[in-house]
Amino acid sequence: MGSGLSLFTNGSSSSPSRERDLSKPGLGDLPESCVALILEKLDPVEICRFSKLNRAFRSASWADFVWESKLPHDYRSILEKILGGFPEKLRKRDIYNFLSRVNSFDDGTKKAWVDKRTSDLCLCLSVKGLSVTGIDDRRYWNHIPSDESRFASVAYLQHVWWFQVDGEIEFPFPAGTYSVFFRLHLGKPGKRFGWKVCNTEQIHGWDIKPVQFQIWTEDGQHSSSQCKLTEPGTWSHYHAGDFVVGKSKGSSTKLKFSMTQIDCTHTKGGLCVDSVIVYPSSCKDRLRRF
Repeated sequence: MGSGLSLFTNGSSSSPSRERDLSKPGLGDLPESCVALILEKLDPVEICRFSKLNRAFRSASWADFVWESKLPHDYRSILEKILGGFPEKLRKRDIYNFLSRVNSFDDGTKKAWVDKRTSDLCLCLSVKGLSVTGIDDRRYWNHIPSDESRFASVAYLQHVWWFQVDGEIEFPFPAGTYSVFFRLHLGKPGKRFGWKVCNTEQIHGWDIKPVQFQIWTEDGQHSSSQCKLTEPGTWSHYHAGDFVVGKSKGSSTKLKFSMTQIDCTHTKGGLCVDSVIVYPSSCKDRLRRF
């Protein structure tokens, strides 16, 4: 839409050295209702950009029907889930602005937002909102601060024989296909003199047997995958599987997921678990910037 923007701006304002020809209509003469119809065809980022052109575009950018088409179909249920109720007397643009921010709920263990380009729903669950075997025993696990996590801390595994992480969520996912990822880091991340460092001394056991990832939904969908963890020093997204929410669902979807390595012939350790991410499958290439 970059070329479209230049097309609209050309002639919309006069340079200081020239007066506008009042016999010719300009962009500012368009009726607000017509401008709103134009904005409805744009994505949210473009709408906000065009709203800076002139007063007519700025006013039209607040039209409810413009933003109604950009909101997830179940936006009322999503707001109720996040806030515990639906706030009345909010304009649709206000609702969109709220949902496009990263919003915490369930005591800060979960975050939800909509993608600013596609309006698809994204969800992130902290390790503190998951069930982790042995998490309360400091001989095996510790919570450590991290500025590379949306939740400001991650769970670090020193060593364990039985590794199991389970979680579940019930959420009003809009219709679409979603991918589930575990965000993991081999090695203990930290900083030294302002530089990122990674302690790899405790990494062991992950190259012997693969980790198994699984997801289940209440309507019978199941997906699994497995792989060995072999990339120390970087945050990686391990794909657990995909699930589909149908257009006729009209209610919350119950999702369960797990990550296990329960071969007790060897110990494993040196792993950070940050979160589980539920992302629209069409947008999963953006996880690299997460």
